[in-house]
Amino acid sequence: MRKAKPFIKWVGGKGGLLGQIERYYPEELKNGTIKTYIEPFLGGGALYFSISGTYTIKDAYLSDVNHDLIITYTVIQRKHETLLDFLEKYQKEYDKTAQDKRCALFLAIRRDFNEQRFEIHNKKFSEKWIPRAAQFIFLNKTCYNGLFRLNAKGEFNVPFGKYKTAAIFDGENIIAVSRALQNAEIIHAEYTACFAHVTAQSFVYFDPPYRPITRTSSFTTYTGSLFTDKEQMALAAFFRRLDKEKGAKLMLSNSDPTNTNQDDSFFEKAYRGYNVFNVFANRAVNCKGSGRGKIRELLITNYGIITDGSS
Repeated sequence: MRKAKPFIKWVGGKGGLLGQIERYYPEELKNGTIKTYIEPFLGGGALYFSISGTYTIKDAYLSDVNHDLIITYTVIQRKHETLLDFLEKYQKEYDKTAQDKRCALFLAIRRDFNEQRFEIHNKKFSEKWIPRAAQFIFLNKTCYNGLFRLNAKGEFNVPFGKYKTAAIFDGENIIAVSRALQNAEIIHAEYTACFAHVTAQSFVYFDPPYRPITRTSSFTTYTGSLFTDKEQMALAAFFRRLDKEKGAKLMLSNSDPTNTNQDDSFFEKAYRGYNVFNVFANRAVNCKGSGRGKIRELLITNYGIITDGSS
């Protein structure tokens, strides 16, 4: 059967880093001791789909503060067949629309998506969630660079991406994603809500909005609010609390500020006493061409690892 992969584009997605990150998985995941996978900043879910398709885990707790992201995951888990009907219609409509008319189509769907936001009950599953999930996927696949950004009013405001082709309908992957989500609890919640679900047999992966390494690289408006240094420190304190009180295996990703400032020891201080490793990502440090290329990212764990010495 086809392995699931992220069904949306997502800023900071880990799809391109899986080969590096898996070298730092805890041994307990590999030998089957870990029973539960927990990811409180779900986003595109690349790590979850990779782990669930490779290792045996009994259940998962997946959460995010983005309402529409969680609605979409829930719809795929429960009603993927109906969702696919909507996505197929969007795919056909996009494909048959002339190139110079597609922006108008995009803006019409974006406008409807924004107008409907007050009519969606985010806590209780509703049939209204299905067309909204379809719109969410459509906008993600056709907007500029797959961004998800909300303004202060809570409106999705990313412009049209001007793509000649867009993979709005991917039936095989949606089915695979639905299958991968069957043992998962999907929750709209702050990351701290995962505390009650964590045990010593859990592997918890944190992938929060990254701390910006330049003034122009910040992108933290997934929900219309910022994830500042204050929030980063609160997350570090929560990481320590889980380590001390739960004994779970913990991993966290973030930016490496020494890419641009060798004297920036923010994460070294925040996670003092824990293991800090580097992985290398093909990301843009800034909007200029000279700022693009491989940059270091941090991978922080509360457990030791066994490597071949090449990390």
